[in-house]
Amino acid sequence: LCYRRQRQMCIRDRITIVYTVLLAFLLSTMIAFTYQKTFRGLSYSRNYLQALVLSSIVASTVMQAIGDSLASGLGMLGALAIIRFRTSLKEPRDIIFMFACLAAGIACGVNGYDIAVVGTLAFCIIAFVLHYSPFGQESHFDGMLRFNSEDDPEGKAMLEGVLKEHCKVFALITLRDMAQGKRLDYAYHVKLKKGKSKVDLVNALNRIESVNGVSLMLQETTIDL
Repeated sequence: LCYRRQRQMCIRDRITIVYTVLLAFLLSTMIAFTYQKTFRGLSYSRNYLQALVLSSIVASTVMQAIGDSLASGLGMLGALAIIRFRTSLKEPRDIIFMFACLAAGIACGVNGYDIAVVGTLAFCIIAFVLHYSPFGQESHFDGMLRFNSEDDPEGKAMLEGVLKEHCKVFALITLRDMAQGKRLDYAYHVKLKKGKSKVDLVNALNRIESVNGVSLMLQETTIDL
């Protein structure tokens, strides 16, 4: 009878371990999905998204390994202190999402499943609310336009006409001298008008004979550099 009870407890513990890891995986995947959908910028890192998911599983595993043992906790702390993480997260938002995944994993690891689920759902919902609220409005500019052109009044007038036709807002950020003053290198922040595509803007600039080296970098969240 004692052996049967021990066997049942062993099976129950294994099921709990599997359930904990799977729940940590699902919650961290939800957080990573929220990060991907609410990201604003030129590119996001796929490695960072994978790190978000994996960090939750690692945290839940560590907490299950420690359990209620103070000695195990101190030993684990000493072992982790040896590892030095040299990767720096420049954006505070990235750090918060990493902490959210770690918190979900830790909550699962200590069997606080309700806390993990409610906390993760609240975090993701609030992240989406902030994304579509005035706190997360789209940037004033879609991207950066660069080209060089001859320094003549007629060419400048044509350039200004093209920018006014295709751009809702454009702002000159840099102006650099080239070829001893014969040509000028321009860099603009631009926001395209509705119905105007980046291809239309680039083609219109290329049709101006005095313009060379047109490049347009837009904020595309689906590009991973």
